[in-house]
Amino acid sequence: MRQNSHSRLIIRLGALALAASLWGCALPGADQQQAAAPPPTPIPFDEAVLKAANDLFSRAPLPDASAGKAAKHVLVIDPLIDGLSGEQSLATRSIEARLVELVQSQYPQFTVEPFSAQTVAKSPIVLIGTFTGVNQEGKTEGVREAYRICLALADLKSGKIVAKGVARAKPEGVNITPTPYFADSPAWAIDQTTEGYIKSCQGTKPGDPINPAYADRILTAALVSEAIDAYNDRQYRKALELYQGALRSPEGQQLRVYNGLYLTSWKLGQRANATEAFGKIVDYGLANRRLAVKFLFKPGSTDFLADQDISGQYPIWLKQIAGRTVQNQGCLEVVGHTSRTGPEPINERLSLLRAESVKTKLERNAAGLRGRTIANGLGSKENLVGTGTDDVKDALDRRVVFKVIQCPAPS
Repeated sequence: MRQNSHSRLIIRLGALALAASLWGCALPGADQQQAAAPPPTPIPFDEAVLKAANDLFSRAPLPDASAGKAAKHVLVIDPLIDGLSGEQSLATRSIEARLVELVQSQYPQFTVEPFSAQTVAKSPIVLIGTFTGVNQEGKTEGVREAYRICLALADLKSGKIVAKGVARAKPEGVNITPTPYFADSPAWAIDQTTEGYIKSCQGTKPGDPINPAYADRILTAALVSEAIDAYNDRQYRKALELYQGALRSPEGQQLRVYNGLYLTSWKLGQRANATEAFGKIVDYGLANRRLAVKFLFKPGSTDFLADQDISGQYPIWLKQIAGRTVQNQGCLEVVGHTSRTGPEPINERLSLLRAESVKTKLERNAAGLRGRTIANGLGSKENLVGTGTDDVKDALDRRVVFKVIQCPAPS
């Protein structure tokens, strides 16, 4: 009996292997038996953008022929973002400009309209995309040696992803300097809208549903996008009004909105409003148990930058973080981070010293935090950008993160 069962098992495994070869699939564990496919070879930036875009649009559905010759798909572009940080950069903006040029010259089935609440109400096709630094293995860690482009078309009428295009670009000629709003934003965290955007692009295939965290918030996303554009154009009063409108929308409780309210109030000299807005940023972080703040230090030092246009805001930030944490009866782990420049043991030590310095400043602002904060340093282990340029491009890599932790039991 055992021999017959063993024979039948061999036959079944053989049949499965044959089926797998016919369908181009692999059996579990097959990756141990054959070498994994090498990652795509990076190509020059311009070529990579064209490849991803042409793959995307050539696979897109055509308009309904019964609607007549004039029928076209309304296409809007929700600004492309970095696939880890969610930030927009000069590189992502340049990709968008090239996409618009390509559509207008080669894909007449689309008519491009602005990404706004009015156009979103028409249930158009929305182009989303991520531009992410990766290493040789295609992972978002270590030295970033290429950029992965992911483009997707999301049809709001059907609620599905209808086409995708991907490519990998060489880093030469790529400028990932954040746009002004993202460069100036004091705090960072991936909110549900941004996470839904990234998952809709990177974690789907044609025919899959749009991630609900993105689809349900797209009207607010359009308002926020308009506000970011106004801020980038230095139209601070208009931006403030748009952020206030976004805040009143059903899904307006977003970090991008709170950052915008803080930035525009600060630019307009409304210090009390800016302070209150930063308090909302801290409340958001405490509620979500984590908040990264972009304190910028002198190179190799625990002292803040001497530039008062930058560090002059820090006393307000520290006071709000300390005060709101005490009000919430919370406890914090203060975690320092550095860029990858220099030996890692030194980076780890420097990040710890910076965290300890911020911890001390918090406790000076609120004596009630003493005994309720700890400091830690991770060096460059969790870089988000990974360029090692030590400038505005990788400011997020030198962040200080405030994690809500369980308070120690009273002695």
